[in-house]
Amino acid sequence: MQAPVQLLSASLQNLGRLVLIRLLVLAAQAGSVGFAWWSDRLPLPWTELGITLGVSGLLSIFTALRLRASWPVTELEYAVQLGCDLVIHSVLLYYTGGSSNPFVSYYLVPLTIAAATLPWLHTLTLAGLALASYTLLLVWSHPLDLPAGPQESLLVYGMWLSFALAAALVTFFVAKMAEELRRQEQLRAQRREEGMRDQQLLAVATQAAGAAHELGTPLSTMSVLLKELRQENRDQPALQEDLALLQEQVKLCKETLQQLVRAAEAERRQSVSEQTAREWLEAVLQRWHLMRPEATYRYQCVGVGTPPRLMPPTDLSQALLNLLNNAADACPDQLDIRLDWDAREICLSIRDHGVGVPLAIAEQLGKPFFTTKGKGFGLGLFLSQASVTRVGGTVKLYNHEEGGTLTELRLPRNYGVA
Repeated sequence: MQAPVQLLSASLQNLGRLVLIRLLVLAAQAGSVGFAWWSDRLPLPWTELGITLGVSGLLSIFTALRLRASWPVTELEYAVQLGCDLVIHSVLLYYTGGSSNPFVSYYLVPLTIAAATLPWLHTLTLAGLALASYTLLLVWSHPLDLPAGPQESLLVYGMWLSFALAAALVTFFVAKMAEELRRQEQLRAQRREEGMRDQQLLAVATQAAGAAHELGTPLSTMSVLLKELRQENRDQPALQEDLALLQEQVKLCKETLQQLVRAAEAERRQSVSEQTAREWLEAVLQRWHLMRPEATYRYQCVGVGTPPRLMPPTDLSQALLNLLNNAADACPDQLDIRLDWDAREICLSIRDHGVGVPLAIAEQLGKPFFTTKGKGFGLGLFLSQASVTRVGGTVKLYNHEEGGTLTELRLPRNYGVA
């Protein structure tokens, strides 16, 4: 199974958006300068403006190449990038009328981005840089000799274009930032939920280890007593049959405890064998039928083509056993078990003919120590979901339209196979 895609950091994504904004602004600036040069209506220092726009273009290319590197984007680097934009904008304003240029309002765009993404100290520094640049432009700029006629119309046009550009860029960036913040909040909530589930699993595992250690002695005592009872009551066939069944159940319990020890050792050595999904399911069904001989079921493999191969850990097999036991507890007769697969996943469905899932408690299912049965601890479905989720799969329960409960276990195809 492939590893999950690593989420990009917020600073890296923001820097990518900043490059996009820089390119859009550069295109607008270059278009405005090009139109002014072509129309020959404004006497501007074309060489200086061309050099400044070229520096802005080179900075955009350098930043785009830097985004392909593996090292992380720090908040300081992001602040320096915004500072470069402020400096380039100030130089362009210096050669195009200084503070009288209507595009002076673009200072607010980098400051809005900084306020939305950076700590207050970086934002305060950038605000100081913008204010200092604006102040210098009030008293020091390259003089422009504008014709008397079109001066007012050019000013109005420039103010409209400046407002439209700033509004569009601020709206775009703030909307994207709000979307990113919502996504990060959902991710944090998911991680908190996973952390709580892991703590619950640790508590359950600790109790299970203690219980497994303590069960060894009474099971051995029961095995010895059952053997003696069978020898003492050889002349009672009915009792012999019951004692044989009890002896098989005790033997199964002892084998289960031994398997826990072997599974822990195999997990430590990472010696999980590769097999097909069909072989894995049939082996688990065979073991389960020894545990629940009273249950009857129909098994169908409806997948087309070669069965996918996987390396299921022991806890995944135990999760499947728990789901089968839940179905048998609901109704042990005529269970319908199907195995299917496609190009992406393996789907195992278990349908029982019980009363189904009551809607009033549907949201409580899967939580630890919650059970609808008169017996049990309410841990089977919880542990099953935890084990399946750990390998990238899902467990879902539905009320079947014809009655009973449909349990779906979905696993990624070729799980654990190199």
